[in-house]
Amino acid sequence: MAKSNKPIFWSLFAAGGTLAAFLAPVLTVLFLMVALGHPPTLLGYQPMLAFVGHWLGKLILFGTIALFLWHAAHRLRVTLHDFGLHRDALIAPLVYLVAAAATVLSAIYLLRI
Repeated sequence: MAKSNKPIFWSLFAAGGTLAAFLAPVLTVLFLMVALGHPPTLLGYQPMLAFVGHWLGKLILFGTIALFLWHAAHRLRVTLHDFGLHRDALIAPLVYLVAAAATVLSAIYLLRI
């Protein structure tokens, strides 16, 4: 049987989807509070800068961004296939390359903070 890298991408997709399912409602409520003019004190500039400036905050933010990117890449690949674009040999490397590049760029950006 030929080896496949499908489980790697599938696990990143599943982890990103699970994280999105847990965080989407929380982020929606927080964004609504900010939009209505009642931002929580912890979402101020100084507390957020302190959070992202710490190594654990960077790690949490990086993990969240990376998993969301890989989830979106796989979801886009499957959606394009469902819409009838059956060029998986072109689409799969393209979407995963974009996810990988964005993951590396987010790591570089977070390390510069």
